[in-house]
Amino acid sequence: MFYYKYEDKFLFSLTDDYGYERLDNIPDNLRELYFLYKSDRNKSKKTYAVSHASDIFIKEENLDMLKLKESYHEIPENIAELIEKRKVKAVNTDYEDYEECFHMQDLRKSTVNILALGDVGSTLLTGLKLLGGNAVSRIGIYDRSPEKVQRWEYEMNQVSYPSDFNALPEVKGIDKDQLFDCDIFVFCASKGVPPVGFEQSEQSKQVDVRMVQFEENAKLIKEYASMAGEKGFKGIFAVVSDPVDLLCNVVLKESKGVLVPEQIKGYGLGVMNARAAYYSKKYSKYASYLTEGRAFGPHGNDLVIANSITNYSDSISKELTRLTVEANLKVRETGFKPYIAPALSSGAIAIICTLEGKWHYSSNYLGGVFMGAKNRNLTSGLEIEKIDIPAELFMRLQATYDKLKECS
Repeated sequence: MFYYKYEDKFLFSLTDDYGYERLDNIPDNLRELYFLYKSDRNKSKKTYAVSHASDIFIKEENLDMLKLKESYHEIPENIAELIEKRKVKAVNTDYEDYEECFHMQDLRKSTVNILALGDVGSTLLTGLKLLGGNAVSRIGIYDRSPEKVQRWEYEMNQVSYPSDFNALPEVKGIDKDQLFDCDIFVFCASKGVPPVGFEQSEQSKQVDVRMVQFEENAKLIKEYASMAGEKGFKGIFAVVSDPVDLLCNVVLKESKGVLVPEQIKGYGLGVMNARAAYYSKKYSKYASYLTEGRAFGPHGNDLVIANSITNYSDSISKELTRLTVEANLKVRETGFKPYIAPALSSGAIAIICTLEGKWHYSSNYLGGVFMGAKNRNLTSGLEIEKIDIPAELFMRLQATYDKLKECS
């Protein structure tokens, strides 16, 4: 390994390609460290949190990064200790301005701006207001209807604890050009949502609803991705509208290289995890999911639910996946659109977990594809959970990954 110092930061690399001050080793008792590597920026993140020694020796970014693999390379003990503490940040030097990433910002209360106050946006707003006291300092809201903005600003700011009037975040109406003056921008605008009863119609058999939604929502999101690029947005661009995985790719492309992959997150998988848990509580056959299960992939037919990562059953997992995918139809059978659980489980709760550095489900960039998996955002960057994946489960994940890549 090669060791360097840049200003007051300590760096290391597997290759001696950098002109920084050379060191024989790195000091003990460091609070943070930066790993320099070079990977095609068109297929790789700019930064990520090194969570295992194997991360240092990867050849390319791909689905294998979800696997917990034994590393056969020896690394210095002080580096291993920093990795264990998640204080090593990988920085991709294929990006021209990579040196700006030599910092780790402590978690703090964040500002959140929400675009569109329809069913999903208003429900998500309610969740953030009630749950965001420790993570959110202020919520900005914007909608094409000024009356909606005024209504929700009035309503939300009249929600309070009996005497602690500052415990919950303030909600403030904002102008369109202020949307990216925040730490996290939440895209909730949507078109093409099928009406209640559509699934029973003849038209439903001839139309791929997910792709219709993609085409309509892609038109909407392009404007805001371009705006984020023009503003030089440095925060998180959170996609809540369906299909989140494909729309995340649109955001990356339309930002014209200003937004880097790890700035974009798709929030659709949280509700699928919650729906799997619902059926796991209802039927003992699936109970292992509550303590050992995982959800992967998109919010849709290519979802992968694993009943257990320690005692995986392919047949039981596929049964639970089917129930989870079809759960929204059960709500539609009651005559209502299924938006409350997605807005809260995939949206508000997952966004708060993101801001607090906690484990949650969302879609993140992985070798050219936005893939849903358990992850967390740390001061050192994005960490996607690594697990010992059974072979049958990995085959399902690979199939989903390949389908997403075809659509990207």
